Amino acid sequence: MESGSDAAESAAIAAAIARFEAETAPAEAAVGEAVSPWQRAALAEGVGAKGIVQKHLEGGTQWQS
Repeated sequence: MESGSDAAESAAIAAAIARFEAETAPAEAAVGEAVSPWQRAALAEGVGAKGIVQKHLEGGTQWQS
């Protein structure tokens, strides 16, 4: 059986380990925030197309398909 100081020391060690694990654990990924490769490609394509559309609206080069 443990004495009072041994029990307190054990509790302090357990608390220190729990705190260490909580502070060093990797951050949880937020649900729903990940961008799929398909969505990333669509966004990049849309951003790149903005300049072409603007140039066309200003009377620049014609659309090519």
